[in-house]
Amino acid sequence: MINVDGSVVIQIVNFIFLIWILNLVLYKPIRKIILQRKEKVTEFELDIEALKTDAGEKDDIFTAGIDEARAKGLREKEAIFLYGVEEEKKIIEDINERTRTNLSDVRKKIEKDAEGVRQSLEKEVDGFADVIGRKILGRAVT
Repeated sequence: MINVDGSVVIQIVNFIFLIWILNLVLYKPIRKIILQRKEKVTEFELDIEALKTDAGEKDDIFTAGIDEARAKGLREKEAIFLYGVEEEKKIIEDINERTRTNLSDVRKKIEKDAEGVRQSLEKEVDGFADVIGRKILGRAVT
């Protein structure tokens, strides 16, 4: 059996003294280091969250910039397209105007040439009539 004598008290005092020494030399420094590490980890986590938020905001700004640039490009493309359509209309109108002018000039020239041919043929009609009459009748027509 276990006898309780003075050595048990010494053992209890020794045990408490050892716990106190270990606490002072080993446990407190380790706990202090663990707390410091935990604070650093918490600080890093906060920094990570801040950086994530910042990155998200920058991504949103970048996306908005891309969307704005795309919209601006589409507006410029539309403006250039409309400018091209207007230029095309001007060129076609100019070509049509020149064609009308040329057509008018050609018609005047054809009318002038036709009038000249008509006058020439009217001068020769009597001669043609005499020749045809001679061929048909076989004699000169007077």
